[in-house]
Amino acid sequence: MTQDQMTIREMCDAFDVTPRTLRFYESKELLFPIREGQKRLFTKRDRARLKLILRGKRFGFSLEEIRQLLDLYDIGDQQETQLNRTLDAAGKHLNELEQQREALDDAIEDLRSQINWVEDRLSALKK
Repeated sequence: MTQDQMTIREMCDAFDVTPRTLRFYESKELLFPIREGQKRLFTKRDRARLKLILRGKRFGFSLEEIRQLLDLYDIGDQQETQLNRTLDAAGKHLNELEQQREALDDAIEDLRSQINWVEDRLSALKK
């Protein structure tokens, strides 16, 4: 094993994921570790891809969206297509997240109002 390769345990420790997660991403053709018998060795490319996968998941991208964007890396146009599609997808997800935040802010405000009403009602009953 070279310094450029990491074992599944090292990947799990470095990225705070489980072996099951790494095997799942491999089964979805998102990661392509080198196989030596039962052993999986992850390259720098796998580490970069995993970092992008985890970031994409955090931003609400589906695994299929992530796979499609990652697959654009190798088309030979200096990543222009990949970057353009990532920008489009990110803009859509940002809009969705902002809408979700607005809905959450409204729900929080409504819940605070209800809590205040109940507290006022309880205070009135104790008098």
